[in-house]
Amino acid sequence: MKYAILLSVIFLTACGQGKKYHDKEKEVAVESDLIADILEYQEEQNESFKDPDSSPLPDKYRKDFEGLDFFEPDTSYIVKARFERTPNAEPFFMPTTTDRRTQEVVYGIAHFTLNGAVHQLEVYQSLDLMDDEAYEDYLFLPFLDNTNGEETYGGGRYIDLSIPEGDTLVIDFNKAYNPYCVYNKKYSCPLVPRQNYLRTKVRAGVKNFNKD
Repeated sequence: MKYAILLSVIFLTACGQGKKYHDKEKEVAVESDLIADILEYQEEQNESFKDPDSSPLPDKYRKDFEGLDFFEPDTSYIVKARFERTPNAEPFFMPTTTDRRTQEVVYGIAHFTLNGAVHQLEVYQSLDLMDDEAYEDYLFLPFLDNTNGEETYGGGRYIDLSIPEGDTLVIDFNKAYNPYCVYNKKYSCPLVPRQNYLRTKVRAGVKNFNKD
């Protein structure tokens, strides 16, 4: 009887270790998939910048362009935010780098933890794009952080999002990109509202563009 109990204990322990091993394996696979997705995004961005039909770069920069300067992929900058919709928000005009203004509305507020602190960001829906079916689910997230003016563009960066089905919004800061006016002054780019300043360093996504 004691031997049977011992065998049972060994069996349960082995099963427990196996389960732990498989959980670890699953975590590694998920991590690997996330990294692969980020690298694929970076490659797509570089290809777009090389293509004269889609690149914001003037010819003098594009002819020698090899690739954007990105931070290393970091899954700690992929956050699941609690998304608080704001259906009663009033539309407003967001200033840009030119005289143009874009009509926006705060679609919701994302609440999340990053680098050990709690943050929130306003997420916008552009009313100027409402008639375009391609943008019916599009949300715009501009933000500032403590890397601006040093490792990243001083005016902040953007992230493209889609309207989620529930109250959770996944934000991948590895996909933060520069406004096109960083590369070419012919573009008119929305200015990041001050309330979307993150008091932390977001060392993910694209870095500043070196024109030298």
